[in-house]
Amino acid sequence: MATRSGRATAEAPEIVWNERDKRFETEDKKTYLEYELRNGGKVMDIIHTFIPSSKRGLGLASHLYVAAFNHAQS
Repeated sequence: MATRSGRATAEAPEIVWNERDKRFETEDKKTYLEYELRNGGKVMDIIHTFIPSSKRGLGLASHLYVAAFNHAQS
């Protein structure tokens, strides 16, 4: 897919909720956001994100945070 400027636009990556490890991650599990729950699961603390250097600058952290926030709201 291309924009009017001719630049390619990346499709949003699929973010997977890994409940067992308390993470939201890309399908390859190399990019992730870790969280902890407290107050009986009513509060989600985001404690760490990791983006490998080969994937930085692609907006992946934003996708991880959006997935976590959407999950927390539901």
